[in-house]
Amino acid sequence: MQKNTKLIRIVFIVFALFTTMFSYYIWQITKTPNYQVDEKKGFALLIPKGANFDTVWDSLRVNKIVRDELSFKFLAKLLKYKNNVKEGRYVIKANMGNYEVIKKLRSGDQDPIRLTFNNIRLKTDLIHKIGNKFSFDSTVLSKILQDSATAHKYGFTNETFMCMFLPNTYEVFWTTTPNELLGTMKTWYDKFWTEERKRKAKEIGLDPIKAQIMASIVEAETKKADEKPRVAGVYMNRLRDNMPLGADPTVIFAHQDFTIKRVTKALLQINSPYNTYKFTGLPPGPINLPDLASIDAVLNFEKHDYLYFCAKEDFSGYHNFATTFTDHLNNARIYQEALNNRKIMK
Repeated sequence: MQKNTKLIRIVFIVFALFTTMFSYYIWQITKTPNYQVDEKKGFALLIPKGANFDTVWDSLRVNKIVRDELSFKFLAKLLKYKNNVKEGRYVIKANMGNYEVIKKLRSGDQDPIRLTFNNIRLKTDLIHKIGNKFSFDSTVLSKILQDSATAHKYGFTNETFMCMFLPNTYEVFWTTTPNELLGTMKTWYDKFWTEERKRKAKEIGLDPIKAQIMASIVEAETKKADEKPRVAGVYMNRLRDNMPLGADPTVIFAHQDFTIKRVTKALLQINSPYNTYKFTGLPPGPINLPDLASIDAVLNFEKHDYLYFCAKEDFSGYHNFATTFTDHLNNARIYQEALNNRKIMK
């Protein structure tokens, strides 16, 4: 009897020890952090459409992400991930264990991309900014943005299509298609253009697109938020009086040379609808993607009598404003002298 009891105790101890060791092993291969990635950024695993487990594993192996390869493969097989590979972008963090990662990959729980637009002048700039952030090729997006039928579908022309891409930060999935991206941009565009903003635009004789074209000029003229409504007021006064807008940034845009610092008489001769010295009214499209503050500055422009403005001679980024051409010429002379003193000739 004592022998049986002793044997039972030994078996129980062995079983308990085995269970503890097995539980620890399971915990270790499922919960223990198993990835060599940047502590802050992690690693963005990109799984293209049609990929299989070998594709996923090659990406992890080439980038030397997995510490214990055997445990990862074992759990992937146990959780049947090999038969459930889903395309997408998945961020693997340093503190994640195998179970958390494989469960994430298996469920298709993607991490979105934070997409930010800024300092965009041309469609090529926009394509360069966002074309390599998605699974589709940038050439596909390029063709769509140049397509008149697509622009018309969303209520724009080839020249104004860029207006739909409001500068902001968006969260979009890597697997988003070009058409889905356009749909997302149009949704946010419609959200921005509330009934109140549309009403304000109408009250000042503009529509949303024209307001954005005007805002693009204001954006190019000043980066000072407190000065934007005043600059917008100058251009609204000129528009009201049927004067040429005479905006230097539109001439620079017409030349497509953004290194120009001084707009000379020779540059003003260009025969382009974007030359607002030659042609009255707004140009056919925006000359950049103005930020939301610039659009609101136009909708809420400062009411005054100024018709002219010129950069301040202190190069602070602010401007001197004038109601008469004589005063403007005096301001311009002072600024030109400051340019000459700095030997800025172009």
